[in-house]
Amino acid sequence: MTNSLVEYLKAIYIISDKHEEARVTDIAKSLGYSKPSVTRALGNLKSEGFVEYPPYGNVRLTERGREIAKDIMKRHDTIKLFLVDVLGIEEDTAEEDAKAMKYAASEHTISKLEQYINKILDLGDLECDYDKASERCKRCLKVTTKCRKGDHEHE
Repeated sequence: MTNSLVEYLKAIYIISDKHEEARVTDIAKSLGYSKPSVTRALGNLKSEGFVEYPPYGNVRLTERGREIAKDIMKRHDTIKLFLVDVLGIEEDTAEEDAKAMKYAASEHTISKLEQYINKILDLGDLECDYDKASERCKRCLKVTTKCRKGDHEHE
C-alpha cells in the first residue's frame, strides 16, 4: 500500500470519527485533492478491502482499514512526542518531521520509541486503541492529549 493511500485511510478515519461515515467531498477537502482523484483512490482502497464504498454512497472503513489508519496515527504521534518532549524540538518542526518519519520507521523501532518514551516520561502503558470513549485511551497515551491538544481529534 502506498503512503498516499494510507493518508486516505487516515483522513477517512478522522472524518468518520465525527460523522460515522465519510463523504467524497469531505475527504477531498481534508486532503486538498479533487473529487475524481478521491474517487479513484477509493476504488483502489475498496478493491484491497480497506473501505466499503457503494456507488454514489458514503465511505466506511473496514476493520482492516481502521487498523491501518490507527497504526499510522500512533506512529506519527509517538514520533512527534519523542521529538517534542524528549528532544525538545519545536512543535511545528516536530509535526513536519513526524509526517516524514512515520513511514520510514519499522514497527520494531516504533515499539522501542514507545518503551523509551514510557521510561523517560513515566507514561505507563502506551497501548492505545484510539477509541475516544475508552477510559484506557484517555489515560494511556500522553501523545493523544499532548499532540492533539486534549480534544482526541487525530490528524
